[in-house]
Amino acid sequence: MKDSLKKELISIVGPGRATDEPEDLVAYSLDPSLDEHRPDIVIYPISTEEVSSIMKAAYREAVPVTVRGSGTNLAGETVPVRGGIVLAMSRMDKILEIDPHNRLARVEPGVINYDLQVAVEKYGLMYPPDPSSWRTATMGGTVGTNAGGPKTLKYGVTRDYLLGLTVVLANGDVLKTGGRAIKNVTGYDLTRLMCGSEGTLGIVTEIIVRLIPKPRASRTIMAHFPRLEDSSDAVSAIIASGIVPAGLELMDKVVIAAVEADSHLGMPTDVEAILLVEVDGDPESLNIQVSRIEAILKEKNASGVTAAETPEEAERLWTGRRAAFSVMARLRPNVIIEDATVPVSNLTTMVRKVTQIAEKHKLQIGVLAHAGDGNLHPLILFDERDKDELHRVEAAIDEIFRVGLALGGTLSGEHGIGMSKAPFLGLELDEVAMSVTKTIKQSLDPKGILNPGKFV
Repeated sequence: MKDSLKKELISIVGPGRATDEPEDLVAYSLDPSLDEHRPDIVIYPISTEEVSSIMKAAYREAVPVTVRGSGTNLAGETVPVRGGIVLAMSRMDKILEIDPHNRLARVEPGVINYDLQVAVEKYGLMYPPDPSSWRTATMGGTVGTNAGGPKTLKYGVTRDYLLGLTVVLANGDVLKTGGRAIKNVTGYDLTRLMCGSEGTLGIVTEIIVRLIPKPRASRTIMAHFPRLEDSSDAVSAIIASGIVPAGLELMDKVVIAAVEADSHLGMPTDVEAILLVEVDGDPESLNIQVSRIEAILKEKNASGVTAAETPEEAERLWTGRRAAFSVMARLRPNVIIEDATVPVSNLTTMVRKVTQIAEKHKLQIGVLAHAGDGNLHPLILFDERDKDELHRVEAAIDEIFRVGLALGGTLSGEHGIGMSKAPFLGLELDEVAMSVTKTIKQSLDPKGILNPGKFV
């Protein structure tokens, strides 16, 4: 990057909000994926106007720009493949408005998902999308990857709650999409086009989200299954019963053993699966739902069923699920958490296939799953310094994706494509879909400066 451009960028934000110190560049060169590329400069904007000025300069000089929130993404979306500028949005962290009458909130992209949830609860409202990294994930990042979470089954993903966006385009123009109205079908749905685009089409600087009334009560049930197939049958039976849980999560025996060894929660380690089921709604209806679910779980051969009676007990039951990734990550130097998703009817088959793939390639792989929507998260443990093991990991990932697609699934349920899954995109999208994707990218980013080297 030219020194003159660096000076221009620093003049836009001031010397206190830009850095090219080597240690800072290293910190922004990687994310939880295995890829690492240093930017030339990191800039911390605090307004749409600053982002617009930065993009105008970058566009003029055809310098790459990668936008970044907390860096909790898992597929290499925020790695600056071609150097250039990293726009770190962490200082645009204001909740600009909570409007309880219209049930919406306006936020900057650096707002933490959990902080928004806590803020709207004061008004008896809820923002449902809650990725497992909700205590660190930013709202801009969740928009970029169309993040979901355990509540996806009942409430949907990020795009289902977006009303409008402010987006700075590659050339610095400011685009406003959607608005404050719940119903808005004017023109193309540019809001949803931006959602899940992983910073390849524009830089989100303001977000308007829809809120819903917070359920008056919730209950959580944990069930242990000696056989994986029975747990999957239980998932299908719960869905078929007409009950729509707020969460329906699965942990396989590898994850159970790791969590129990670390946290000593009293989970049995001689079972193949644990299901966590959460229901919410009016208090008077919950006992009926819990009784029906308990009956289904027992009918499907659960060896143990526990229903939490207090919020504290429920939180304890969820502790293992929320801690699973960090616990598994401590077992080996590296962990990759993948994101294959299949129809719910193929859940057991997919989990069994992952186990077979692990055995074939002599790898340790645990499985977490948003079981209610078929979204599996295989956790692959390894040491990237062992080149032979690394090759086996790559071969296993290839097989996992191919098996998932063969079972009617998709490459990603919520993590996105980024750089890690880009080589596999052609397995799911045909030539026409790829052509349309590239045409959209070319139209909005003709110089290809926005998050280059990713899925487009």
